[in-house]
Amino acid sequence: MPLIHSFPPIETPTARILILGSMPGGASLRAEQYYAHPRNLFWPILGDLVGAHPGLPYPARLEILKSAGIALWDVLQSCEREGSLDSQITPLSIVPNNFADFFAHHPNIQHVFFNGAMAETTFRRHVLTTLPPLGYGYHRLPSTSPANAAFSFARRLEAWQLITAGTQLSST
Repeated sequence: MPLIHSFPPIETPTARILILGSMPGGASLRAEQYYAHPRNLFWPILGDLVGAHPGLPYPARLEILKSAGIALWDVLQSCEREGSLDSQITPLSIVPNNFADFFAHHPNIQHVFFNGAMAETTFRRHVLTTLPPLGYGYHRLPSTSPANAAFSFARRLEAWQLITAGTQLSST
């Protein structure tokens, strides 16, 4: 089973929001870009919410996220996975990213949003238990993956509007 590695975070020291995926899929790994699969709805949703439209060059989308106070990363640093689906990750191969260091260098983070159930579950199981209480709001959003066919674009966009509320949310 191939060992795969995630990307460095897209971040700025002043970020207030952190969006976490689980691990980039095959199309993203090949393109070396977050959410590169053409049917993934991450960029269309962030385009509608903060202007990071998929038609813009990738570096421009990243700058728009940063200027909106949004950091982007994945829960996993590495894992073994055949294919692109989260369900194909070998559980015993999971190595999380260093969130203690990340949060220490990003003191303005107030909310952590998970792009789907796997990101949240993996974070809670492998990361949250290693951190001191941080007082962040943690929110699971419906996955933007094309594998999440149960949610329409409109339904996902409505749920993802929480990120634009950002600092107005109460911690959970």
